[in-house]
Amino acid sequence: MLRDTEGIAPSAVIVPAESSAVLARFDGRRTVDEIARDVSRSTGQRVDAAHVAQLADELELAWMLDSPRFHARRRSVVGSFDAAPIRIAAHAGGAYHGDRLKLADFIERQCLAVARPQAGASRDGAPPRGAARRMIGLCAPHMDLWRAAVGYGHAYAALEQALAAPGLEKVDTFVLLGTSHAAMRRPFAVCEKTFATPLGPLDPDRAMIAEIAAGSRFDVREEQYLHKNEHSIEFQAVFVRHLLGDRPATIVPILCGLSECQARRRDPAQDDGAESFLRALGEALEKRRDHVLVIAGADLAHVGPRFGDAAPLDERQRRALRERDRASIDRATSIDPPGFFADVAQDLGTRRVCGLGPIYTLLRTLPRSSRGEMLHYEQCVDPEEGSIVSHTSLGFYD
Repeated sequence: MLRDTEGIAPSAVIVPAESSAVLARFDGRRTVDEIARDVSRSTGQRVDAAHVAQLADELELAWMLDSPRFHARRRSVVGSFDAAPIRIAAHAGGAYHGDRLKLADFIERQCLAVARPQAGASRDGAPPRGAARRMIGLCAPHMDLWRAAVGYGHAYAALEQALAAPGLEKVDTFVLLGTSHAAMRRPFAVCEKTFATPLGPLDPDRAMIAEIAAGSRFDVREEQYLHKNEHSIEFQAVFVRHLLGDRPATIVPILCGLSECQARRRDPAQDDGAESFLRALGEALEKRRDHVLVIAGADLAHVGPRFGDAAPLDERQRRALRERDRASIDRATSIDPPGFFADVAQDLGTRRVCGLGPIYTLLRTLPRSSRGEMLHYEQCVDPEEGSIVSHTSLGFYD
């Protein structure tokens, strides 16, 4: 299956497995005849140039080739998105209910109800989480709501409780940090559009975005288009809108790809572009400290056959994964941005933690005097082939 994570190609394309050797040679350096000869030699099976040409034609029609036709479509699609005032709820009706009432009921019953403190106390009789502390940051899953309902519940039940506590009644801006599942050329991408949700819209904080843009050494809106189909921020917007009800609020949606920093396993603090953005974000937050809260939509490990591993993890390997994830979580809850980055980067190619960018960015926004708390950890196992996506819910308090 070929899937365009940018969303320029309108749908995925299925390519027969026997054509994989041909497809692997579509690198822009070989002619159709050269590909046919090369595949025939390497596989021992004769491949006709006509077959190669047919596959190329089919991929071209599906906008899956890097070609003038593809780039013309990309300019059109990106231009249309940039011109639109609203970022539509791209995953409503798929990853969560598109119907307002069904969605609200699902969030209440399947998510929040499993984690809300009962009768004003936690299950062990201790004061409710966050009762005597001011929440300043939150990390929640970004999986579809069906699979990660409990994880979302623990994250947003804690936020619900915090928003009702004295001191957070002034919070009216939410910085939403997300993973970009499409490749990014810049370390961050801000979206200055209203986010539609089935529960109502969330408008952008244009003044804050302008301040961040002015302090950054690159155009923070250059890759705004990548927000179009990205789910990591959309899911957080849905929960924020549900918790707020009619309470007015704005958002600052930021995709955190970290670009070259993540690719080269280099702390973003050593990159002029990334560091300029992080400093500008920090300054904008400091000016609004009583009015803003930062939320990272971030999953952890991606392991198993779906992600390229030879086999699913057995029980011993799952326990080892839990311990490995906990080591990263401990770095996060102790507010150690460089330590967290280095810890995740060391096995990024095998554990595939896709939340590195948003969690690191969240940690950079927090005072070192603050402390984090793990609210929930879970490994979501695919029932058919055993692949695992792990995620955690974290609360950060001053």
